[in-house]
Amino acid sequence: MTTRMKRRSAPPVSSSPRRPALRWLAVLLVVGGVAFYSHYQRQINRHARRAWASFVSGHLTGREKTPLLEGYAVHGIDVSAYQGQIDWAEVSRNHVKFAFIKATEGVTLRDSKFQRNWKAARKAGVYRGAYHYFQPTYDGAKQANLFTRTVPLAPGDLPPVLDVEHAEFHDVAVMRRNVATWLRLVERHYGVRPILYSNYSFYQRYLAGHFDKYPLWLAHYEVDQPRLPREKWIIWQHSDEAYIPGIRGTVDFNVFQGSFQSLLDLRIPPKASKPPKQ
Repeated sequence: MTTRMKRRSAPPVSSSPRRPALRWLAVLLVVGGVAFYSHYQRQINRHARRAWASFVSGHLTGREKTPLLEGYAVHGIDVSAYQGQIDWAEVSRNHVKFAFIKATEGVTLRDSKFQRNWKAARKAGVYRGAYHYFQPTYDGAKQANLFTRTVPLAPGDLPPVLDVEHAEFHDVAVMRRNVATWLRLVERHYGVRPILYSNYSFYQRYLAGHFDKYPLWLAHYEVDQPRLPREKWIIWQHSDEAYIPGIRGTVDFNVFQGSFQSLLDLRIPPKASKPPKQ
């Protein structure tokens, strides 16, 4: 009787497969997480850095500095009103040789800091250029007209730039025609071939093979080198989260492919003087 009672009170032995299944699920989650992080490591780190930059932005002093990209001799930035008040003399003292300054966007928008940045960059000895942010749903001729009425490009300045990266459009053929119109009209107005700017994925999908006669300024982040061959581009925007003394907050970092003399050769040449009348 005592033996029988002991048997009845003993807990039943579980034969449920739940515990091994949970272990395998945990293993799969860990392996999957590691694989996901390995594949998207650069993107995850990038988002983490940007979140941290936003968090500490109120405590920045404008003296922060990102190391220059090794292997290139000519470094530059591009700016807009987003960068606020820029100390161009300080920027120039930190190896920035060129800057592209936002002038216009779409058919009506003029950057509020353009005139100040345009004058101050030249005064500080930074070789300057201006860019237009292209809105693909608006007429290319009207966008070109806004740019040429805003930007007083002169000999010694860098060529005008068309920034094409806005992906909200309905017809790629119409978008390309408007891009071609802007480039043609701006080239006719200033007498110099514009530079085309775009990011790697947008360029590959929508622009490659259609505007090859225009110099390419390529944005491509989180890579050691752009995936396009070197002969395809002249400027590489390798970061949009860099710091340079003179600017409080992040700024885009660029490198020019070539020597400093090659950059100078890219500038708008002096106008040929007319021969005297006989």
